[in-house]
Amino acid sequence: MIKRLLYLGYYYKNLDKKKFYKMFDYVVKKSRISRSKLRKDIISSSLKYNISLQEFFLFRFYEITQQEKEIFAGTGYMYKYQLLMNPRSSRNILEDKLIFLKEYAPFVKHNYLKINEIDKNSVKLNQILQNNSGKIVLKSSDGQCGIGIEVRDSIDFSKELLINRLKETGNDFVEDFVQQHDNLNELSPSGLNTIRIITQLNKNDKVEILGARLRITINSSIDNLAAGNIAASIDENTGVVNGMGVYSDITKNDEEAHPITGVKIIGFQTPYWKESLQMVKDAALLHKQNRSIGWDVAITNNGPELIEGNHDWCKLLWQLPVKKGLKPILEKYEKEYK
Repeated sequence: MIKRLLYLGYYYKNLDKKKFYKMFDYVVKKSRISRSKLRKDIISSSLKYNISLQEFFLFRFYEITQQEKEIFAGTGYMYKYQLLMNPRSSRNILEDKLIFLKEYAPFVKHNYLKINEIDKNSVKLNQILQNNSGKIVLKSSDGQCGIGIEVRDSIDFSKELLINRLKETGNDFVEDFVQQHDNLNELSPSGLNTIRIITQLNKNDKVEILGARLRITINSSIDNLAAGNIAASIDENTGVVNGMGVYSDITKNDEEAHPITGVKIIGFQTPYWKESLQMVKDAALLHKQNRSIGWDVAITNNGPELIEGNHDWCKLLWQLPVKKGLKPILEKYEKEYK
């Protein structure tokens, strides 16, 4: 119980109060539950199921059964699971984006340059500034959840202006803006729509797929759920989207079609699906000390490539699109590994 109380304190400390109370007020109005009763339910659920305060709403604990609650993997469980599968001693390969790009180079097709290499490599700099997309991406090697990323028109930058902008924004490398496949661009052209494919090594070091989700931008240059975008589940056997687009916001309705382009989401065929699966399976075997990885896959007209790999892959992106808890899947591997 002491550990759970410590978790509760952590959840409160890191609470996005604006989003929390938006959902709190929504549930009070929708369910006609008293505010005091709802507060009590949130706290008791957090302690019992080790979920964050916002996850109470995102997992819809206010309207599901106890049996359904028990199978959701919340922040507390995922922290322990991912620490077991991806130890601190080895996860830096995934945590540091520049190390990742080097270690997984066989699966990375776009150009990039560190800030301290821009002066020394004019050839690659020109390739980046003149890439076919006409855009560049400024990133931080230790960035999380798309925070701080800038997508800019390359025509606006010289070498000096680029270095200055990287310093101003706290970013430390620049890369090509990856031009996505025409079909994905038709679905949503505002940003790169990546595929999150989660791999898991079993006890025999065989790669198994835990799930695949299409991340869809909505008038945004980044595709993270936290930025107001949607995600949909993908049939792992066919690459066909088999669920509606969902937000990480319970006040918004699921989307059958993209709200701006009107392209249907359910039934969308992910291009180069077999190639994408094979790529992440090969990548998962490259550094087997990290056993459970969420890969961000970009798909171009020429095939798939890796953008990054996540040791702390998102439990919301995994579970919200399928509208159920998936913790039993992880418990199987946890028992194998222990």
